[in-house]
Amino acid sequence: MSSRKPEVKPTNIELSCTEIGGLWGIYLQESMTVCFLTYFRHHLQDGQIVPLADEAFQIAKNRMDKIKKFFQAENFPIPAAFSEGDVNLTAPPLFHDTFTLSFLYMMNRLGMINYAFTASNNVRLDVLDFFNECIHTTTEMFGKAVRMMLEKGIYDRPPKMNYPEKVEFVEKTSFLDGLLGAKRPLNAIELSEIFFNIERNYFSVIVMLGFAQVMEDKKLKEHILRGKKISESQINLFNNLLMQEDLLGTVPISMEVTGSTVSPFSDKLILSMINILNSVDIMLISHALSLSMRLDLTAHYTKIIAKVMSYSKDTFDIMVEHRWLEQPPLTIDRKQLLQS
Repeated sequence: MSSRKPEVKPTNIELSCTEIGGLWGIYLQESMTVCFLTYFRHHLQDGQIVPLADEAFQIAKNRMDKIKKFFQAENFPIPAAFSEGDVNLTAPPLFHDTFTLSFLYMMNRLGMINYAFTASNNVRLDVLDFFNECIHTTTEMFGKAVRMMLEKGIYDRPPKMNYPEKVEFVEKTSFLDGLLGAKRPLNAIELSEIFFNIERNYFSVIVMLGFAQVMEDKKLKEHILRGKKISESQINLFNNLLMQEDLLGTVPISMEVTGSTVSPFSDKLILSMINILNSVDIMLISHALSLSMRLDLTAHYTKIIAKVMSYSKDTFDIMVEHRWLEQPPLTIDRKQLLQS
């Protein structure tokens, strides 16, 4: 029997499940971001975008280093995540320079949501400080991306609406109607959710188009194109809703895919990105559903969630089949221990 004593720590507050899950998930996402930005930075020629991409790359690397220190201090295994082997820098540019700006905008917009949610689940103060720092730097980077997109004329602002003249309260239960007969106008919250769902799905369409264009495996290409169609159907649905409200539809992202057919990314990295986009879509469509107060909107969102969940399940199965899906940390299987 070993007589070695455990290492003495200044404090012995171990990571809880929320801190482990948050740090583990963010490490994988930042590792993925590093891979994409490594490739984008290699081909970038726009002198305005290069410094912003460099800053975002360094932020992601620093976050990974800090998470490594958390895990090493706890003798916790570092996730395999992604590496230089998942990026092919010899491949020609797959996206035009402005897509890097769209990527930074969208990833930081989603990051603000993700980091705030993750921070709210943490109670160990050093981990909480780390996520608070992530929220701060992500918000700053988002603002810089928006500012540059406005300067370049590629940012489509959310729809405007008239200011109300006075405070009003709901007087009729028909406020919830919308499936049949007359519908009340969209409220500000519903309109915001529709706009950002269109914007997010346009981003997904561009990403899926690029991935499908360079994918050699026919089955994987078909799966990617199926995801692209799901995003396109959401765009069409939401734009039609806006047109029915006498509001113009929106096309926030221009064509940003080049003619390259050489894949710059591993199939694992591509499918992992799609897996994250699926998770985000389910989360944000559910959020929109919870805030919508017109029954036709709730019906639409419910159908969309079912489609995306089905596609997400198939993506999951593909990743498991190819051993591309790294398993999140599990609790101890007590039943197996008792049976041994």
